[in-house]
Amino acid sequence: MENFALLFQGFATAFSPVNLLAALAGAFMGIVVGAMPGIGSLAGCSLLLPLTFKMNPTTGIIMLAGVYYGNMYGGAFSAILLNIPGDAPAVMTALDGYAMTKKRKAGKALLAANLASFIGGTIGILILTALAPTLAAVGLKFGPAEMVSLLLLAFCSIGWMMGDDPKYGLISTCIGALLAMIGMDPVNGQLRFSGGNINLYSGLTFIPVVIGMFGFAQVIEMVTNRQNFSFLGGEKLTIKGSLLTKEEVKGVLPNAIRSGFMGTFIGILPGAGATIASFISYMTGKKVSKKGKEFGEGVVEGIACSEAANNSAAAGAFAPLLSLGLPGSGTAAVLLGGLLMWGLQPGPQLFTNQSDFCWGLIASMYIGNVICVLIAVAVIPFLTKILKVPAGIMAPIVMTLCVVGAYAANNNIFDVYVMIISGFAGYYLNKNKYPIAPLLLAFVLTSTLEQQMSQAFRVNGGSASIFFTRPISLGFLIAMVLMIVVPMITKKVSAKKAAEKTE
Repeated sequence: MENFALLFQGFATAFSPVNLLAALAGAFMGIVVGAMPGIGSLAGCSLLLPLTFKMNPTTGIIMLAGVYYGNMYGGAFSAILLNIPGDAPAVMTALDGYAMTKKRKAGKALLAANLASFIGGTIGILILTALAPTLAAVGLKFGPAEMVSLLLLAFCSIGWMMGDDPKYGLISTCIGALLAMIGMDPVNGQLRFSGGNINLYSGLTFIPVVIGMFGFAQVIEMVTNRQNFSFLGGEKLTIKGSLLTKEEVKGVLPNAIRSGFMGTFIGILPGAGATIASFISYMTGKKVSKKGKEFGEGVVEGIACSEAANNSAAAGAFAPLLSLGLPGSGTAAVLLGGLLMWGLQPGPQLFTNQSDFCWGLIASMYIGNVICVLIAVAVIPFLTKILKVPAGIMAPIVMTLCVVGAYAANNNIFDVYVMIISGFAGYYLNKNKYPIAPLLLAFVLTSTLEQQMSQAFRVNGGSASIFFTRPISLGFLIAMVLMIVVPMITKKVSAKKAAEKTE
């Protein structure tokens, strides 16, 4: 209760006119940056950081934090309407969001995303308020062995996304893993599959690959099927028409709440971040939700899992950042740089020595979360202008967004070539019923898994015993085995019962 008493003191700081304006400006810029493919919260915060040099530290960090969590809201816009994820965490949102757009339910998809983002963000901030130092301590217990076991568990979850024919999903997963291995081996420093191209020494960048397989593949579909292609046939988006039914709200709430807790926990882990949080939460929802089998076909439950997770992960990342000075993601590292720039030393004493700063920041996150959801809901009617544009005009616009987004990832023209090749590959895979989601998930997880596994073996002198002697790691491995074995047993029992009924 002491933390919440301090929080109310923080609201006095957050509600000062200059800090309130900073929260509003940061939230608005975050939404805009998030909706623009290829930029993301990392680039947005990096570009804004120099502008905060002469600001009061509390005001500056409030603005940067607003960009961070506002980005999570904005990423859903282009993912749902154009099938171009604005940022990596919005990849899973695109699976159900764009499918709902094609069903003429874009307004409901946007409102579901906003509602889930607000719920997830609120859960993350509440947990941060109550347990910031404790959460940071939990994050420290996750070393390389625990991260490897968690990622292996996630890899086993890919099977939930493979559709009716597992062989197609397995092939997509292998392709994703192979693409992730391009570049320098993190263990020995050996170059792999680079073909002598210096642009591939650091591997493929995720954003151009995603934009290509989602966005540019969509452009190819528009061009090759322009006679039959239509976004919404002139559907008009209004707040009233976007309201969720009672049944849809019942679908959003449990998935958003569960993913909010999961995302906060994953957000505090070193190197995990909002992208992995959205992937894992989406897969968990697909397994446990009543409409899990319909995930990917256009249901609000899938959107809720992804959006709640990435917003809560953004809030969770502040726990180790403030309490220990350990950034859990690239964006958190930029925020850490800002703290050091202002002469603030993150650590256990920060909440004591700089109480006004810490609690003013956390209080501003509550305010910023409300500002974000109000802005996001208010712009829904204006998005109808995008959907009314004919496919013949929309194709070059989307292509331009894809090129700009891919180039903006690293300011490198090579990424544009990667995006184009990925687009043709994605179009081919879609046409031949190979799922894209397992490929992207494997691409995201493989490089992290490889790095963490090499660290785990180095720490333990090359022995694999570290994975079985650490309780958390062992728990994840047991869960992984159960995940593989239980469905097999269930399937055999069901087949036996069916045979007995037939007899």
